[in-house]
Amino acid sequence: MEWNAPTLMAVPRARWHAGGVAHLDPDHPARPVLEADVRAAREIVDPVVHRTPMQSSEAFSDLAGARVMLKCEHLQRTGSFKVRGALVRLARLAPEQRERGVVAASAGNHAQGVAYAARRLGIDAVVHMPADAALPKVEATESYGARVVLGGDRVEDAMARARAQAEAEGRTYIHPFDHPDVVAGQGTVGLEILEQVPDVGTVLVPAGGGGLVAGIRAALPDSVRVVAVQAERASAWAPSLAAGHPVRVHTGRTMADGIAVAEPGAVPLAVMAGRDVRVVTVSEEDISRTVLALAERAKQVVEPAGAAGLAALVTRRGELADVIDHGRPVVAVLSGGNVDPIVLRKVFRYGMAAAGRYLHLRCTLTDRPGLLAGLLAVVAEAGADVVTVSHVRTGPGLGVDETAVDLEVVTKGRSHAQETLERVRDAGYGAVER
Repeated sequence: MEWNAPTLMAVPRARWHAGGVAHLDPDHPARPVLEADVRAAREIVDPVVHRTPMQSSEAFSDLAGARVMLKCEHLQRTGSFKVRGALVRLARLAPEQRERGVVAASAGNHAQGVAYAARRLGIDAVVHMPADAALPKVEATESYGARVVLGGDRVEDAMARARAQAEAEGRTYIHPFDHPDVVAGQGTVGLEILEQVPDVGTVLVPAGGGGLVAGIRAALPDSVRVVAVQAERASAWAPSLAAGHPVRVHTGRTMADGIAVAEPGAVPLAVMAGRDVRVVTVSEEDISRTVLALAERAKQVVEPAGAAGLAALVTRRGELADVIDHGRPVVAVLSGGNVDPIVLRKVFRYGMAAAGRYLHLRCTLTDRPGLLAGLLAVVAEAGADVVTVSHVRTGPGLGVDETAVDLEVVTKGRSHAQETLERVRDAGYGAVER
């Protein structure tokens, strides 16, 4: 299926080099994307994407002390908001660019968005992904018709290969966030928010390169506060806004890989720098607990990056006190749901541990019959659920007649975990929490 893109709005645009990466027009550095751009982009997006649900949540409203609404963009086509920006970018390519094809790089969501948009428009697409990219994301990208090339350890490696291929073959490189058309496409989420919750007061948005949060900021009036939420281990937005230009920071490993970007885009920064935007960071524990709570309380499976905005709302209330109007709803954007089940299991386990519901004990026992049964009986009497039991019979600190027993135990919370630990110790088992 193909369609013609609406005419570009007469607003300041950007200049491009052959690879398709945006460079701000020096005559208009502050406003590369306006509300008018977002509304024009919507003409392209609306016939294709889902108008994702807006879900109210009493559970999260109680936790946040405000009326909380969840914008369920993880239920979008391809599992994230990324398809919006990809559709706009590809729809506005010149005929000769479409003929030569496109190339992109991503660990998952952008890959699927570009592949889906390319199939809709009849454009040949190649997507470079890291060698260890999650198999479900690779298979999904291929199922949309793109050719996937795996290699390298990082997304940055994939981006370098994609740019090289664009240069060598004349393909257009589709940047995941640093292009006005991409930002405008992502901003259509903001227009939907405004229609679904007309009295919205604050919107919390996961932020990596900044395409989504900048697009939403451009789409919304200044009366609506916007909060960009980053993972603590990948937090480049605050220094970049302070410096007035993109600043590259060191990023650590984070479960929120979808927003683990070392340097924001120049185009998103130009939008953010001219508008009122608060930047907040959240920890790994905050994110994992929120992913777990979303599954348990809202029945929504959301990837860690997609839950960052809500995590800030329920764990950083003090920092956000001056941007939350308790008389107006707060919207948290759940930006994506593409998570490998294996990773999700680890995140749930991490979240349970962070919430005090997962206890790992090591007890040293004399290696004779009956003692293990007695230990397990004490745990059972405490009302805790033993998940795994393992023995360590040799190691530092163990006598020839001793064995260490590792127990993984599920409890009902921190107080119950502490009670279980004390019961085990009172029964004479030298339990150490690990």
